[in-house]
Amino acid sequence: MNIQNSARLHFRLMTQDDAQFLFELDQDPAVMTYINGGIANSMADIQETYIPRLISFTNKAKGWGLWHTSLLSNNEFIGWILVRPMGFFEGDSNTLDLELGWRFKQSSWGKGYATEAAQHIANTICKMHPELEALSASALVENHGSLKVMKNIGMKYIKNYIYNDSRGDHDAVLYRKSLK
Repeated sequence: MNIQNSARLHFRLMTQDDAQFLFELDQDPAVMTYINGGIANSMADIQETYIPRLISFTNKAKGWGLWHTSLLSNNEFIGWILVRPMGFFEGDSNTLDLELGWRFKQSSWGKGYATEAAQHIANTICKMHPELEALSASALVENHGSLKVMKNIGMKYIKNYIYNDSRGDHDAVLYRKSLK
């Protein structure tokens, strides 16, 4: 699947050859604040953990993967949009409910790029796969930027829950947009 340009952005599926872009994005502590407390990922982390994860859920025909997002004006990489089945890594994957996620460079924040990219990619995938029932996203409750994107693309609050990672328990929220 290919996704056409939006008004300001260009998209392509990321591959293992994009490790440098992933590394570059993850070097900003502000970008990583709600991911892992602001710790930069090493190139070893990218190569040994994130690239294998990316490969495991990428499906070009279905539009699953990380969508490299760059500015049309100068081709600058500004971030990515994630598309994969909800629960993919938890063992209860639902291919009719796709998870959307995003990570963008701090220099692009507040300009509507994440909303534009997420909406454009979601619309394209939904047109190609009318069987889809929902789009979902989750974030830590204090991640107001991500919550704003969720609301801007038409998602509604579903529930609060506790997200657990190596740093402990975190208050998180689930948002969803029903397609049926």
